[in-house]
Amino acid sequence: MKIELVFIPSPGVGHIRSTTALAKLLVDSDDRLSVTLIVIPSQFSKDASSSVYTESEDRLRYCLLPANRDQSTQQDFISYILSQKPHVRAAVSELVREVSTRSGSPRFAGIVMDMFCTSMMDIADDLNLPAYIFYTSNASYLGLQFHVQTLYEEKKLDVSELKDDSDVKFDVPTLTRPFPANSLPSMMLDKEWFPYIVRRAKSMRGTKGVLVNSVAEMEPQAVKFFSDGNGNTPPVYTVGPILDFKTNGDGEDEKRREILCWLEEQPPSSVVFLCFGSMGGFGEEQTREIAVALERSGHRFLWSLRRAYPVKSMTGSRPGEFTNLEEVLPEGFLKRTSGIGKIISWAPQVAVLESPAVGGFVTHCGWNSILESLWFGVPTAAWPIYAEQQFNAFQMVEELGLAADIRKEYRRDSLIPKPEIVSAEEIERGINCAMEQDSEIRKRVIDVRDKLHVALLDGGSSNAALRKFVQDVIENIPS
Repeated sequence: MKIELVFIPSPGVGHIRSTTALAKLLVDSDDRLSVTLIVIPSQFSKDASSSVYTESEDRLRYCLLPANRDQSTQQDFISYILSQKPHVRAAVSELVREVSTRSGSPRFAGIVMDMFCTSMMDIADDLNLPAYIFYTSNASYLGLQFHVQTLYEEKKLDVSELKDDSDVKFDVPTLTRPFPANSLPSMMLDKEWFPYIVRRAKSMRGTKGVLVNSVAEMEPQAVKFFSDGNGNTPPVYTVGPILDFKTNGDGEDEKRREILCWLEEQPPSSVVFLCFGSMGGFGEEQTREIAVALERSGHRFLWSLRRAYPVKSMTGSRPGEFTNLEEVLPEGFLKRTSGIGKIISWAPQVAVLESPAVGGFVTHCGWNSILESLWFGVPTAAWPIYAEQQFNAFQMVEELGLAADIRKEYRRDSLIPKPEIVSAEEIERGINCAMEQDSEIRKRVIDVRDKLHVALLDGGSSNAALRKFVQDVIENIPS
């Protein structure tokens, strides 16, 4: 029986890339499957594609929604997703009609929507189609979302009331140790946004299943919680690591070659790589602290340096470049480090982490970045910025012992009036810990690297979870 799934990824680059990689993995694993991705245009660009994935392949197609040139970039992300709902509904309806007319009697099997697109759930309901979630973060954080919803609805704890009580810790069933409130995402600590968190968790509970970009062996506590059927949750499939190794950064080939050529000239495991994701940047004072830490550490470095967006305009601005590094960095820094360091803006992150020269990675703890570093066996130093990155940092540092700590509870987002400055001493300590060659962290990272590679092989845990998902999809097809 031929079956068709439609995927609705969030327009964020990391989400589109990982969703595309999952779709390719699915169609490659089962020749009965075809997938169509409905690509929502970027909020920050007039380019409708939002990604480099525009060429349809055999059994993998793209439906690019038209860009709204009048769309305000100042609109918050959740409202922007809602504004795209009529376009998504029309595209799915047309796809259902088109599939029904194909020869060979294929069956439309359901909609797989991104964790940030749960507001699209009623599209599936209206068309009498099963709904699934692709959860681009980890299983432990999924458990936290379900848990805070339960605590709130049972009137046991409203975590948004913990904003000013940073010493509080509480148990989370997908973690083995108490979780500190100061590592909760800002949206959970905000009275205005917390109801959205609760609604999203409630919506996910109503789906037929959740595909999670993680590996069973990496999160045994979370896997046990979900497999035991606790908490009235849908089936959870740990199908990761879902990684996309396609060259990122259209038109950046020359810069990419320059960066990789520089890395080829460096000794093995000698370079610390600093990169903070598509929204990660810092102000002048914080940038100087990083520079001081790098110089004191004595390590070779590759630094993706970008100027921070104004905090109050996070929804409308992306990090930019400093126009004059000499004015921002400590006097003489560029000259003194010219033989051991390289400052860049854009970074081909996957290719850099794959380089034998890279021995450590200072990261914002985005889940894709964490998985990429683990895939290549590169220890990290945790410096979260926004979203669920504080949770990821806690998990990597405290729960799993896979990362050094710079400041795991740090945050810089639109809900924080004035972020604190992380000192050069903290940064240097984290860098040195991540770069230590015979450390326990490095040994654990290598062990997890091997487990991630095995999980995707035939008979591996993620491969088995993917097959189980396809089996359940077929069983859930409406009669």
